[in-house]
Amino acid sequence: MLRKRMTGAFALLVMSCLMLAACAGQAKEETTKKTHAVTHEAGTTNVPDHPKRIVALEFSFVDALDELGIEPVGIAQENKDDVSGLLDKKISFTEVGTRQQPNLEVISSLKPDLIIGDFNRHKGIYKQLQQIEPTIILKSRNATYQENLASFKSIAEAVGQTDQMEQRLKLHDKRLAVAKQKVDPDDQRKIMVGVFRSDSLTAHGETSFDGELLEKLGIDNAITKTVEPTVTITLEQIVKWDPDVIFMAEADPKLLNEWKKNPLWNQITAVKKGEVYEVNRDLWTRYRGLDAAEQIVDEAIQLLYPKKS
Repeated sequence: MLRKRMTGAFALLVMSCLMLAACAGQAKEETTKKTHAVTHEAGTTNVPDHPKRIVALEFSFVDALDELGIEPVGIAQENKDDVSGLLDKKISFTEVGTRQQPNLEVISSLKPDLIIGDFNRHKGIYKQLQQIEPTIILKSRNATYQENLASFKSIAEAVGQTDQMEQRLKLHDKRLAVAKQKVDPDDQRKIMVGVFRSDSLTAHGETSFDGELLEKLGIDNAITKTVEPTVTITLEQIVKWDPDVIFMAEADPKLLNEWKKNPLWNQITAVKKGEVYEVNRDLWTRYRGLDAAEQIVDEAIQLLYPKKS
């Protein structure tokens, strides 16, 4: 009789433990399932309320996360010093291929709870990324300044940091307002941001990230009414637009030497007046974050108004 009682008690104890474990597992599962919907360029994705392991496939997204106090576990970059140059500090992360060709296998191995991809580069692999973990697709490359601000807001929403986002945007607006005071409202000069390579010439128009940003301060762009924010151009078109100032984000030395001997190049007002300036390529064409925007503004004003800066 005693043995039967002990056996029954042991069985009851085992059942109780199993039930407790099942309840604990269910509670844990319910906790991990807490999500919120984030609308983005490729649809709507249910994202964990406070994602901790994030993979960022574009530099502006890395910058946005840094502004919100978050370090991604995985980042796409082309050069070893891209991210340290972007953030002006070193952080610990795993490289997940390049921005053009992310490595899906490496991304999957990191077990992320959120992936942030670029509409221009990654919309074609959205379904593959979504199969790994929740993915949102936002605008960065070849997008406007306002579209990049919208992406920052979406990231803040995704990671649950909207209060911090609003504070940072207020600071950003304040800094731009201070910078705008240094711009002469009567200045009629029109600028052009160019990338001059031996195999291609591109210009950043009034709706590009830096173009729209500078327009916001009253610095007009010579390249207007373009189909895309960034457009492929020819030397003849530069002559036609005739910018008063040229900011060269990249310039092939051999090409420039050839242009110096070309009558067309020497017809351009910016060239005749000596207002062709070399600027930081990464800052003006690759980063597209809040900090980059503020640095672009500072550099532009220093070059345009050296006595006021």
